[in-house]
Amino acid sequence: MRSESTSAAMLAVLRRHLRQAGWTVPRLAHELSIGEATAKRWLAGKGVTLDRIDALARLVGLTLGELARQAEDAPSGLAHELTLAQEKALSANIFLSFLFMALLNGVPPDEVAADFAVPQRAMDASLARLERLALIDRLRGGRVRVRVDRALVFRKLPLRALFDTHMKSAFFELDYGDPATCYVSEVHKLSRVGAAQLAELMERYRLDVQALADRDRHEAVLDRDWFGTLMVMRTLDMTLVRRAGAG
Repeated sequence: MRSESTSAAMLAVLRRHLRQAGWTVPRLAHELSIGEATAKRWLAGKGVTLDRIDALARLVGLTLGELARQAEDAPSGLAHELTLAQEKALSANIFLSFLFMALLNGVPPDEVAADFAVPQRAMDASLARLERLALIDRLRGGRVRVRVDRALVFRKLPLRALFDTHMKSAFFELDYGDPATCYVSEVHKLSRVGAAQLAELMERYRLDVQALADRDRHEAVLDRDWFGTLMVMRTLDMTLVRRAGAG
């Protein structure tokens, strides 16, 4: 091992990747032909060696070198929620908010600049603004390090209002009768507990989508484009159904 601190940082990054890719302790134990107690010890940094870290890293498509670089770039104490001031600043500039979300999802600044023909001076200004907001750190070679946990949920009014203004229409104006439109819809009868569990499933699905996008970024052969997903649930107004059933 290079050092105790480096090992701990690599394991922290590795645990995040494993969690996002859906690797549970039982699944890890089965895949590596070890006991669940052993898998837990390895993930906690006990009895783990470079070979074992390498075996775990390969499960999420990472080499030891890539894992070490990510550990070096990873800040300690990631924020799990944006402050109201940060959300207000992001909501005031749609490109700034999009850039932050792209960086949060692992898209490098030069790729965003190329996709949207952003001049270097404008990109530098936007990155500097995000850095002043304590949302990113700028590193050598044009790389950035995001200072916010990727699994965060936007709960405050400013970014919710930004979504309502600029994103909601993209989904509600869809032609859902078009075969090219991909959507899933279900109707269920749930208790409050069931509804809470459904919300948890939706959050886990969001993490699964993030992991899929990570894999696709490294493995895709075809050109990639920007896609948006929307997951939502609500209680239904059943007035029309009742009227129809009443004849």
